[in-house]
Amino acid sequence: MAKRRRLETPSTADLDRIEQQFRSETGDRPVIGRGIAPISQVAAESAAMVPVESTEVRAARARSEADASRLADAEARGLLIVELPLEQVDETAMIRDRMVMNEDELMELRLSIAANGQRLPIEVFEMEQADGQGPRYGLLSGYRRLHAVRALHELTQSEKHGRIRALVRPRTEADEAFVAMVEENEVREELSHFERGRIAVIAANQGAFANTEDAVNKLFATGSKAKRSKVRSFALIFEELGDMLHFPEALTERRGLRLSAALRGGAESRLRQALSSHHPADAEAEWALVEPVLEASELTPRPSPRGGRPRTAPVRQGWIDDLTIRTSSGITIRRGRDEKGHTLRLEGRALDDDLMDSLMAEIRSLLER
Repeated sequence: MAKRRRLETPSTADLDRIEQQFRSETGDRPVIGRGIAPISQVAAESAAMVPVESTEVRAARARSEADASRLADAEARGLLIVELPLEQVDETAMIRDRMVMNEDELMELRLSIAANGQRLPIEVFEMEQADGQGPRYGLLSGYRRLHAVRALHELTQSEKHGRIRALVRPRTEADEAFVAMVEENEVREELSHFERGRIAVIAANQGAFANTEDAVNKLFATGSKAKRSKVRSFALIFEELGDMLHFPEALTERRGLRLSAALRGGAESRLRQALSSHHPADAEAEWALVEPVLEASELTPRPSPRGGRPRTAPVRQGWIDDLTIRTSSGITIRRGRDEKGHTLRLEGRALDDDLMDSLMAEIRSLLER
């Protein structure tokens, strides 16, 4: 068993010897005062070595830090314009809503950029980088500007046209990206009726929206109820006949509403057969193929429900009296007159926004002849 060592209280001589040894090991520091701990001396010496900054220097550093913070915030929010190499911008990252670009307008845009530079930046979003590749940016808006700058670069091979000014927007959900694209084109150059319906269907099919109805309501949320109704009509045309029509962007509002009404009435197979019979040379030739089908569809009465004995007598059709007529679809038209002029009152469950829009277009066409 090891023998325990007995501890003894150090003497005054021992304490002096320990203190002298500690001082020799910590260097030749000036003694500020007896009783001050060595760590306090180290802190005092470190503080004395730090240079004293003037008020102007501290203010300048604070401004630089604030500017850096604002710059980082602007970059994060997509408010900072950068110059990107053309090869880093991918315009196919999203299905575009614009189907046709006017060549004369593109030429005018190219001449403007060549003379005055690019005034408005395009908008892009950063895409995930593939292994071994540099950064890539998907085009959000500015399709025409990108094509104009690329055309100038191919023509001139100039270094200044090899880059394009852009705003790098934060990553967004797919539905927000489609909404931003549609809004940009609606403001700068209004889309055709068919282009609106087409992009609604495509956005829904890509999973950005629950269905076409949801896509129309969100993409054109600022539009009127009548406008959204027309978009749904042209969306139906794209869904049913988009692969058959050669000149869909030339469809006028009136023609499109007639076509969608015929599709709702079950004329899809007859329309597809008519469109496949000839290859039209232009939009009018294509319309000449489908119009006979539409006329036949509009003259055909809607079939009545089958099965069971009718509980009431069949509704009378045709002229009820001198001022009232009832159609085969169950719509009643009443003629009247007041102090302001003639009136027509339409009643019936078959009436909806699309049919009323088509009727308004027909009446307008009749009165303008």
